[in-house]
Amino acid sequence: MKAWIVDGTGPPRDVLRLVDRDEPQAGPGTLRIRVLVAGVSLPEVLMCRGTYPFKPAPPFTPGHEAVGIVLDPGDAPGFAIGQRGMGVTSFLEWRGGHAEEALLLASTASVVPPSMPDEEAAAFTIGYQTAYLGLVVRAGLRPGETLLVHGAAGGTGFPAVQLGKALDARVVAVARGADKVARCREDGADVVVDSAACPDGDWVAAVRQALGAARVDVVFDPVGGDVLHRSLGCLGYGGRLVAIGFASGSWGEVPTWELVAANASLVGALAMSPDDGTTRAMTSTLASLYERGRLAPRVTRVHAFADVPAALTALEERRVVGKHVVRVSHGGDSHGN
Repeated sequence: MKAWIVDGTGPPRDVLRLVDRDEPQAGPGTLRIRVLVAGVSLPEVLMCRGTYPFKPAPPFTPGHEAVGIVLDPGDAPGFAIGQRGMGVTSFLEWRGGHAEEALLLASTASVVPPSMPDEEAAAFTIGYQTAYLGLVVRAGLRPGETLLVHGAAGGTGFPAVQLGKALDARVVAVARGADKVARCREDGADVVVDSAACPDGDWVAAVRQALGAARVDVVFDPVGGDVLHRSLGCLGYGGRLVAIGFASGSWGEVPTWELVAANASLVGALAMSPDDGTTRAMTSTLASLYERGRLAPRVTRVHAFADVPAALTALEERRVVGKHVVRVSHGGDSHGN
């Protein structure tokens, strides 16, 4: 089979090669799929660069999430040959989704709803599960609270905006540039701050001006760096900073005394469910919200399989709004043909 591999450390365009590889074999906790569409995400860029904390040694096939036709369900319950399955790939075992066949982790996989197109299925699992784990499990976001989302037009941010609205929160979105601001409004954000238009880049002042006397209850931050620290200036009493990632290139740091002075808390959220009960509740809730039209994966471009390096380069250069995916093969739902 054909598969992209990372065989060094550097920019995606320099370290990705298309090669022939043996087909993967389903083992304990995995199922084998013929990949239809695979997601494109920032962690894949960081893996090429050698800066992502979770990565196998080269050569490996990237691609964190995918949708495909089940070829071998292995020991995964609820799956049958020929079904469409979506989930997180076994990328740590060199079997990511940027290949003609891949392995899905059974603990993250689910059968694709009949109404969901391949492209949306490839963008659904990680983004919305990260939003759910960050907002519901870790932050305990409640109806009527105010949620601030950074990187709100990106592949991690827009699911948080949509889920926040679905949970009846007031959502403040911070994004950069007119196109991204427009996308945030389409996703239902109540307040949108264009950081590029803020004098001296002071989005904190813009958020506080927009909210008046109100303050933010929860911050969802996939950006990291100074953004996390500065977000403390937007929080109200009992506010929660949720650290998701480091798209800026570095993790954010907040001195303990500043958290104490603000009566605030800092929590981390990793896109891994802690137990089967949480997984079932999360999967059921997200599927229901999708079917009711409350969640809508914002796939803004579908790349050809031959263009994986270009797709990751666009992401690295911050030219991506919403979510990009890669079409590997056809033969799934009628939407994807």
